[in-house]
Amino acid sequence: MTMIGIDPHKATHTAVAVDDDEQVIGEFTVDASNNQVEHLCGWADRFTKREWAVESANGLGYLIGRQLVAAGETVFDVPPVLASRVRLMGSGRSQKNDPNDARSIAIAAFRSGRLATVCPDDHVVVLRLLVKRHRDMARLRNKHCSRLHALLLELVAGGIGGKINTRNASGLLNRISVTDEATRYRTLVAREVVDDIAQLDEKLKTSKKRIAIAVTASGTSLTNIVGVGPIGAATIIGYTKDITRFPTRGHYATYNATAPIEASSGGNKRHRLNPRGNRILNHAIHIAAVTQLRHDTNGRIYFDKKIAEGKTPKEAIRALKRRISDAVYRRLIADSNNQ
Repeated sequence: MTMIGIDPHKATHTAVAVDDDEQVIGEFTVDASNNQVEHLCGWADRFTKREWAVESANGLGYLIGRQLVAAGETVFDVPPVLASRVRLMGSGRSQKNDPNDARSIAIAAFRSGRLATVCPDDHVVVLRLLVKRHRDMARLRNKHCSRLHALLLELVAGGIGGKINTRNASGLLNRISVTDEATRYRTLVAREVVDDIAQLDEKLKTSKKRIAIAVTASGTSLTNIVGVGPIGAATIIGYTKDITRFPTRGHYATYNATAPIEASSGGNKRHRLNPRGNRILNHAIHIAAVTQLRHDTNGRIYFDKKIAEGKTPKEAIRALKRRISDAVYRRLIADSNNQ
């Protein structure tokens, strides 16, 4: 078996082929172009039994990885950290350059048995793309709201009370008496920011509808969990990717950071908050937990039970988040089996 490692870059891609003994048997650099896959496959035709390993196949190597899959090749996604460890631990080839990086990527794919296989884009990619766009617009809206709040504080003592929205802000601006040039231009800029927020509000409404349609089309049962709406479901599906890559619910909880980290010392057994893991997934589960606490749900009953057992509110909500993570895992596994 020949493993071909690819070190992708913006302008070029370097490929190095290694055999079963991890010896280099070929090297090729191709310019990034519309014909890059044809050139790579033409060079690799000499290797009848071959597989490919692309560094960061969901990042810089996204396009080349998917193009190889479309050409009928088997492609693995190699994390950059794994490839760099192989390069640094290797003897004689620790210098960082494109051929050495590509060789390390190929060797990492040989040695690791749990690399993700690059697959054609599906509904998971669509949901991740849509929810990322929605999140970016929501962040931009919050930025505009912060700027508007600062402008209104410069115009009116105390600024605007309560939640900032276009109606309240416009009403406040209409009541301002313009007495000088600074006030006139400050009011003008504030009105422009209000218009920007209004446009983003409309885009966010459209985005929510688009995500809801995509989530329904995916056939997921995640929305049956209390607190998980279309946006939460799209986030969980998009950032979990293939749920079968997690052998157990514990592995999934570690990935989404709902599993606590052991911080025991001597005879003192204790755990603490896990600050690592996928924070986007963790936030989606946190929103579901907060929603359950606000209503008469089984989650609320579970939270109250933990409080009665002597847990602090933070510890109780962490336990609830782990409980929700397990429910999400079960739903995703069931959905994958029904596809």
